[in-house]
Order: sequence, then structure tokens, then C-alpha cells
Amino acid sequence: MADIVVGVVGAGRIGKLHINNMRNMANVRVKMVSDVFADHLGEWFETSGVEEITKNYEDIINDPEINVVMICSPTNTHIEIIKAAAAAGKNIFCEKPISFSDEETLEAYEAVKKAGVKFQIGFNRRFDRNFSKVRRLVETKEIGDLHILKVTSRDPEPPSLEYIPTSGGLFMDMAIHDFDIVRYISGSEVEEVYVQGASLVNPEIGKLGDIDTAIVSLKFANGAMGVIDNSRQAVYGYDQRIEAFGSNGAATAQNELESTVEVSSKDGVKGDNPLHFFLERYNDAYIKETSEFFDAIRNDKEVSCSFRDGIMAQRIAAAANESLETGVPVKVKLVD
Repeated sequence: MADIVVGVVGAGRIGKLHINNMRNMANVRVKMVSDVFADHLGEWFETSGVEEITKNYEDIINDPEINVVMICSPTNTHIEIIKAAAAAGKNIFCEKPISFSDEETLEAYEAVKKAGVKFQIGFNRRFDRNFSKVRRLVETKEIGDLHILKVTSRDPEPPSLEYIPTSGGLFMDMAIHDFDIVRYISGSEVEEVYVQGASLVNPEIGKLGDIDTAIVSLKFANGAMGVIDNSRQAVYGYDQRIEAFGSNGAATAQNELESTVEVSSKDGVKGDNPLHFFLERYNDAYIKETSEFFDAIRNDKEVSCSFRDGIMAQRIAAAANESLETGVPVKVKLVD
């Protein structure tokens, strides 16, 4: 089996997670990582298993042996790197979102199509075993026709205030995962979005032009309805739950807990909190999404989560922002 030779752009926490996971994959080499702060990564690099480190992502693009570019850098760098990787004939894995601009994203989409390379967007929740099962139950109509899809998605703590101005906002940064998962589970496009939002966790987030709490109502093309509730702070841990309610029943995916042990006494029944955050909660899903991407390259198959999926989640996020600003429902533009 031919080697997958990877160059990773960005050695932040998500880049390091992918690198660590790829170390245990057969016939996969992480040849190079680029990061503008490479000078500060010496100690990590020595034990990372990566062969080379550089400050310049173009070193990855220009390396003829590297056949996969994994983009884990800030969103405002994605388009430039996607275009360069596509022009060099390299397959591309990109963390969400593709960009903050629909026009720029479509330009990158055309570049990838023209180059004929594989491209997968990093919506890892599709690969979670529980969410995937809910999808199968909806798809096979074991719960009948889908009527309501409910998603709870709450982080354990808000990001730093320094991050907020460059994040793209709650919908583009955080809820974009939820916008993808509702399309995936429902098997239907989102036609319309209506949002209510506020800064209830930290008023300073509001002063920076963002929100930290939201209720998103969705109308699907197949007639179903959906609701997503988001918060930047659930003090008990990373709250990730889904319920699909249909004409013949319901399917529910609960939180992953630190353990399933419960202690019962005269004072009550106590159990463990949900896993703390996404690195712990979704690591198996991260491994599966990367493995499936590499399998698509080796066997020339369609990727599991396409560029079009990235565009649609980004457009739902843009419609949610517009609804928040205008106070009215907003139609979602489909990909031509």
C-alpha cells in the first residue's frame, strides 16, 4: 500500500491532535509541519514524530514527496493555502470553516475542482459513533418520518476575549459544526434559519460584537423542523446531545461521560460529568475522519465530507448571523 505523506500547516492544539493520531496509522508519514511560531516548538517537535519543521507553509507545497496537505491554521489563511495546494496537485484536508467569505470559498472550490484533487472538510462529528447511528436510524426510517431534530451544543468555557474578534463569531466558529450535523442526520438541506441570541455568559463578548448564547430554529427541505441551542459555557462539561423525533419514535444520543458509574445513597444518586472538551469527547471521531480521507485517496473514492458540505454549513452560519442582525427568518442559499 502506497504511503500517505502529509504536511501539516499549523501546530496549534488541533494540528497537534491530528499529528499525534496519524503517528499510529499504517503507511502514513507526517513529513513536515509548518507554523509561524516554529521557533517555540522545539521541545514538542523532538517527540512529535514529525520529520521536519518550518515557518513557511510553501515548503510543504513545494515538497514533491508530500501528497496530502492538512490545513489546521487560522481561518483567514485557508483560502491561500487551499489554492496553492490544489495548484500543486496535492490532496487537501481543511479544518472548518473554509473561510469567512462566500466569494473566496467559491474561488477555492473552483480551484480544487479544476485540479481534480481530493478535498475533505473537518466536520468530525459526522464520524462520532453515536451520531452516526442516529443518522442511520433516520435514514432507514426506523423512527418513521423525521419531524423534529434537536441539538444541544454547549462548550465548557468561553474562548479568550482576544480570540473573539478573529473567530468569525459564534455561528461561524462554534455552531458551524451543528449546522453540518443537522444536514448530515436529517439527510436534508436547511431552507430557513431564525435566531435569537444574547451575551449571557460574559457581557464583554457582546461588547466585542459577538454573542455567547443562542437558540436557532431551522426549517428543512423535507418538511422537518429543527432547533439548536448553543452556549459558550456549560459549567458541568462539554454538553453534546442529539434527539431525532419521528412519526414512529425517537432516537437520542446522550453525552459521553467520564465513566458510567453511579453512586447511590440516602442523599441521592450521583454520576460523573461529561468529558471536558472536544479533544477528549471526539478523539475517536477525529481518527475515523482522517482514516476515511486517506482511504478515499488510496482507493479513489468520494470523500465522506465534501467541499460542498463546507460551503453549505458556512452559508447556514451566514444566514444565522443575518437573522440575528435583522430579527427575521432568513433563507439559506443552496450551492449551484
